[in-house]
Amino acid sequence: MARSRTDDQQPHTPFHSRPAVRRLAPFVLITAIALVFIFENRESVKIRLLIPEVTMPLWGALLIAWALGILAAVIMLRRRTDRHPPRQK
Repeated sequence: MARSRTDDQQPHTPFHSRPAVRRLAPFVLITAIALVFIFENRESVKIRLLIPEVTMPLWGALLIAWALGILAAVIMLRRRTDRHPPRQK
């Protein structure tokens, strides 16, 4: 049974042209590439953390750096949206 569109309904927007999907797609692509790169580097390396020197798998260090980068981006985006209140119509 076909549904007829009434005047109060919004027209159907294709999935790929929705603004949230357009913003999320590059993040998903870059994240997938980064995770492949991270888990392909499995050898152990020595890393100096200010004073102590630790030996750990390179994928662990890269994963920590990636997670810190994501956290910094989330904090910066949250600060940017807090600075600008929503516009009044």
